[in-house]
Amino acid sequence: MADARVLCRQLNFPGARSIVTGKDYGQETVKAQKHISSPVNSKAGEKLTAHTKCVVCETGSINVDINDSTHSLDHSIGLSDFLGQIFDDGNDCDFLIIVQSPTGNKQEDGTPEIRQKTICAHKMILSQIPFFNASVGISTITVNLSLTCQPHFTSFIRYIYTRKMDVTLSSALCLHQMASNFGLKQLMEDIGRLFSKILPEDSTFHNQVSFYKYAVETKDLVLEENCVQYMAWNYQNLTRSPAWSGLSVGLLRALLTRSDLVAPDEYFVLQSVERWISEKGNSTDLETQADLLGRIRFPMIPAEKLYVIESSSPLYSTHKTMYRDNMLKAFQFNVLLFSNLTKQKFGKENINYQPRIYTAEPWSIILELSIRTSSSQTHSRPNDKRQRYNYRYIHGYGYETSSYSQTRSKSFSTPVHNSLIFKDTVKRWQANILMNRQECSNHGVRCESFPVAKLTPQSYISKSDIFFRNRVLLVCQGQYVCQIQDFKSNMASISANATQVLPYPCPDDQFTYQIVVTPEYV
Repeated sequence: MADARVLCRQLNFPGARSIVTGKDYGQETVKAQKHISSPVNSKAGEKLTAHTKCVVCETGSINVDINDSTHSLDHSIGLSDFLGQIFDDGNDCDFLIIVQSPTGNKQEDGTPEIRQKTICAHKMILSQIPFFNASVGISTITVNLSLTCQPHFTSFIRYIYTRKMDVTLSSALCLHQMASNFGLKQLMEDIGRLFSKILPEDSTFHNQVSFYKYAVETKDLVLEENCVQYMAWNYQNLTRSPAWSGLSVGLLRALLTRSDLVAPDEYFVLQSVERWISEKGNSTDLETQADLLGRIRFPMIPAEKLYVIESSSPLYSTHKTMYRDNMLKAFQFNVLLFSNLTKQKFGKENINYQPRIYTAEPWSIILELSIRTSSSQTHSRPNDKRQRYNYRYIHGYGYETSSYSQTRSKSFSTPVHNSLIFKDTVKRWQANILMNRQECSNHGVRCESFPVAKLTPQSYISKSDIFFRNRVLLVCQGQYVCQIQDFKSNMASISANATQVLPYPCPDDQFTYQIVVTPEYV
């Protein structure tokens, strides 16, 4: 009958009445379909064979039950624009919202100076938001906002009318806070999801630091972790940003506790903390200084750089005992086997003996996909934004100019461990970026998605107490790390397509792939 209804409607009848075979039809209007193939006309009164299947179509005069269907018309987007126009015009508004924001200054009489803004809205619309208490008899409400957020309040009220809003890097924090305070849960959650998308947009890191502070104040653990993770992955950029000296002790402490902090080496981390303390001056007490310096993983500092700490550190004389104790542990780590270290009560669970993600030579290499390869190096970044994609930032090496080609396969060597006793024990590696199933097959592996990174040891060295925790870093347009993926069984799936979501998005998927080798004792 479903096929019959289709046939009748194609022939401009309202529907199908029945399907019959071999019958005298009298004067009814019929259409015949031989073996349900092609429709042919059947003359009135003609007798069809028993092998002919006919569809009796409905006409307007036949009274039968019609299996009707519903077709929805949705013009609600027009309603949103219409309500927005009502708000913009302000006609017949009957609810006054007075927004007050302290400027931080005082008036002549000593009272705080208040900047005031008035918005006239419609009680019927705002009655859906309990915070406004827009009930019968109430026609005015006063809202207290920070001076920074006051310019965005009109857009927030307009959203209540239209359920549409443009969110920018400068407005996101204020709008999220308003949504939280006024109980607009969906808006709050959607803006919260936007934070990860807009975190990379501010190269000064002022907004990332502000987002972190806000997350701590509101106890938003998800946003807090999102901010700290981004700053840890891009620690080197953070230390060179205008926001670095203004970091709170709590944020710096949170960064120093992380093993996914990306830096050229641990000596770089030490120097950055020393510079932060020196720039703070007397505003940071000695106990806080010692606490922060104590979070440096001295055993991870390259041995050749341990020798210069005493002469080059600006804080060595102030915290001499702390430096000496940690440097002694670092020297012992570099000259003793792990079995001897454990006898000295250097527990492998101690975070000071766990490496971070170190990107200086020889521990990392760069692979690219039809983007750029090095042609010359420079230590300054070009000012012309039109040329920005001809440059890329390599952790530990500075900025390089580039030319367009493919470098998807490299061989390189690293020591089997970063301690000094293994300096001359070399392990060779082969790194590849595989783009399709055929390439995976050629390498003898099965790939579930593309592209995929493959890192294979080319030499075997028996060290049962050494484990390699290798990773691939996705560096977006040479500017920031947007993803870090662990290698498992020498393979790392790269989240660089529409089916997978990057922690921090990358415009046009222009990636540089940085392979990092990280040995550690187990």
